[in-house]
Amino acid sequence: MNIDRMEFIAWMERIMDRFDILGERLENVQKQKNSIDGEELLDNQDLYMMLKVSARSLQRYRSSGKLPYYTISGKLYYKLSDVHQFIRESFSAPVRK
Repeated sequence: MNIDRMEFIAWMERIMDRFDILGERLENVQKQKNSIDGEELLDNQDLYMMLKVSARSLQRYRSSGKLPYYTISGKLYYKLSDVHQFIRESFSAPVRK
């Protein structure tokens, strides 16, 4: 079975198109997995990087009730809207002299 160069390139392009489609589907599934009621959920690792805080600081925010969280299968999650609200409330206005 001989395949010429043009046929090979056409086959490879079709295969790559399929990979692109599968990649998009995987991204959609991943987004759905990390959402509840259409709202994105973040885990501890996401918040460490987003807020640039330590694990202890994050625990302190949870314990004090400043940052609402949800436990799903033993793992902690935070709604993106709750995180945005936490940031807004923690932001202090500049002091004018």
